[in-house]
Amino acid sequence: MSPEDSLLECVDNVLYEPTQVHDHGIDLTVSAVYDVSEPGRLDFGGDELEDAGLEPRETTLRNPDDEYGWWDLSAGQYVFQHNEFLTDTTEPLLVQPRNELLARGGSHPTVRVFGHLPLFPLTVADGGLRIKENARISTLVSLTD
Repeated sequence: MSPEDSLLECVDNVLYEPTQVHDHGIDLTVSAVYDVSEPGRLDFGGDELEDAGLEPRETTLRNPDDEYGWWDLSAGQYVFQHNEFLTDTTEPLLVQPRNELLARGGSHPTVRVFGHLPLFPLTVADGGLRIKENARISTLVSLTD
């Protein structure tokens, strides 16, 4: 079994395997982008831990007959969610931003994940960024390869 096949066994809801799965890992796609509308809370003991309020950002179609819309993001901080999710991980994996995202002024942290894919913060540079629904935004890689 190839490393890609082994990794693919841990991921569900891959939109289009021939494009997303490659020698270096599995590209993950964006399903939703959110504005942070209310502050979250962190405390020492966890008794006052509270999620931030998130408001989904709407997409717009560039052409009336388009199937998928675009998020038009100004400079700032957002939160996004992937389409894919982890199903059966026996070891930690790494999610990193794709070079295509970085080269266009977007970024998210590289995160070690185990068991599930969390929401990710997304940073957009001063010029803004347009992201199409289901765009490949991250790459999931094994830490053992």
